[in-house]
Order: sequence, then structure tokens, then C-alpha cells
Amino acid sequence: MITIQDIQQKTIADLFEQYPFLPGFFEENTLEVDGQINEKLDDFLNILDDEEEKENRAMDKAQVMESMAEYITQMLAFLGEDEDEGVNSITLLPGTNKSGEKEEFEELTINKSEIVCIVGPTGSGKSRLLADIEWVAQNDTPTSRTILVNGEEGDKKWRVTSGHKLVAQLSQNMNFVMDLSVYEFIELHAQSRLVEDVEGVIQKIFEQANNLAGEKFSLDTPITSLSGGQSRALMIADTAILSKSPIILIDEIENAGIDRKKALELLVGEEKIVLMATHDPILALMGDRRIVIKNGGIHKVIDTSGDEQNLLSELERMDNVIQNMRTRLRHGEIIRQEDIGF
Repeated sequence: MITIQDIQQKTIADLFEQYPFLPGFFEENTLEVDGQINEKLDDFLNILDDEEEKENRAMDKAQVMESMAEYITQMLAFLGEDEDEGVNSITLLPGTNKSGEKEEFEELTINKSEIVCIVGPTGSGKSRLLADIEWVAQNDTPTSRTILVNGEEGDKKWRVTSGHKLVAQLSQNMNFVMDLSVYEFIELHAQSRLVEDVEGVIQKIFEQANNLAGEKFSLDTPITSLSGGQSRALMIADTAILSKSPIILIDEIENAGIDRKKALELLVGEEKIVLMATHDPILALMGDRRIVIKNGGIHKVIDTSGDEQNLLSELERMDNVIQNMRTRLRHGEIIRQEDIGF
């Protein structure tokens, strides 16, 4: 909750930089800044001490500042950017599996910039786990799990407010239907977030997406003509940089046709909690931990060991050979035994 004390001693320039949507409030209330941009708000609003101004506006200085503080609070809530509400961790407390048996862990805390993989057979309950996290379950879902945010009972805002989405999902299939170019798509999202440097954000997302994609594309490319891998690369970059959701779930990124390692590094670098459902042993070992789902419940939580991390290097080497073979086959080359190198 923003208060008058939070804003009154700041300059208008600083307020506009901190809250890019605030000029709209000044325009709606016919507060013309002109050459007073570097004045403190408290000093600037001294114009309202004039009796004629008070009468015209039907508000005095204190009322304008109170209205402004409320406007900022509501806009931050709408955008999902409450200044005092960062998500640094989520904690899972056990519920039951499909047989009604207690899940086989005591407590699991996942911190910001951490990658946790979710593994298990198809239909084992991976989607239910995500739904519990997204709903901030409080022993009120079929699994009876409890989800804590920053170690405390989750605020109801995560359930009912569209501006506060705890989980952003990147599904396997990403098909665009809008008739927009890549540039227009990113621009639309950036503007909806009231980003100050729209052009800078567009360029950053575009560069990161092309860094992930196997095949490059341009800002003028229609999003409807992007390949599956290009679409996924664009959405991962867009989600990492523009999404306010603190938790990202990626479903089977191994089928995306993108640089998987770079994608994870980008998401973690943007201080997201990354949950990744995967059947790929390389991705599973890239995680800090992995949750094993069985019969609708969490069967095990396994920390990635040093031996597994050493094995990961060998698996990545083998994977690079296979990816190289795939590229060569696509270009019509002949594969020979000596090219494999296993």
C-alpha cells in the first residue's frame, strides 16, 4: 500500500521514472508540470493552497496526494507489481496420493532462481501438482496439499486477482492466431505492462529469442509463420523478461527445437522459480532437484548429486553429437561410423 509519505518528498521526475503510468494521473487531474519536473511533489502541489484552485478542483493538497497514492497502489495491483510483495520462495507441504496415503516427503521449499524438475509417467499427477501451486492450495484440493508463499499462508490475491498470476505456463504447443509481426506482438505486450523503454525491451526479447531458436527470424516475421521452435523461443524470452509471474512451468522443453540450456539460463537469470516437467535425462539432471511423481503423489525429492552432474557433461557431449548428426542429415550429408565418436 503506497502512502502519502512514500511520495511527497520525491521529485516529479523520480516519480515518473518509478511509476511510468503516473503521467496519466497528472493529465486526468489537469496538473501541468511544465518546467517543474525536478520539484518535489510536496512543493509542486503548493499551487493547491490557492483558494481558487481548491474551489475549482474540489480537492486540497492532502486530498490530491491521497488520491495519487491510491492510484499508484491500484495500478501496481493491476499490473501485478506490488512493491512489498516479492515472491522469494514457495514451500510445499505434503498431502496424499490417489490411494489416500501420505506423500513421501516432509517439506519442500523452492527458492527464486532455482530449477526443479518434475518427472514421472504420463498421468502420474504432474499437472495436479502445478494446479495446486497455481491455486496456492490450502488443504482444499483433491491432494490436500498446502502451498506457502515466502513461508506463509498464500495471500488470496493469487487466486482471485488477474494481475497476480503466480504461475506462467509454457505448454508444448504454441500456435499464434493474431495477425501481427514479431515486433508488433512484443510491442503490444510491453505497452500493456506500461514499460518505459518499449524499444529497448523489444530488442532485448528479440535478441534473446533468436539466441534460443535453431533457425533465426526477423522482427518483421509474422508470428503466424513462426515454426514451433521459433514460437517457443519467442514465448520463453517474452515470459522471462516481461512476465511478472514469479514461477514458470515449462512442459517438455525437449520437444521445442530450441537451445534448452540457454533457455533455462535465461529464465533463472531473470530470478524466476522454474518448474520443468520433462522426460529428458539431460534436462532432469540440469535441475537443482527433481520431484518424482507416482500414483498422484510426490514419491521422492532427489537432490542432483555430484556424480550425476559429472555424468551430465558426458550426456551433453553425446547429445551434441546427435544434434550434429541431425543437422547434417537435414543438409543431405552422409553419416559414417567414425563421425559418431562414442
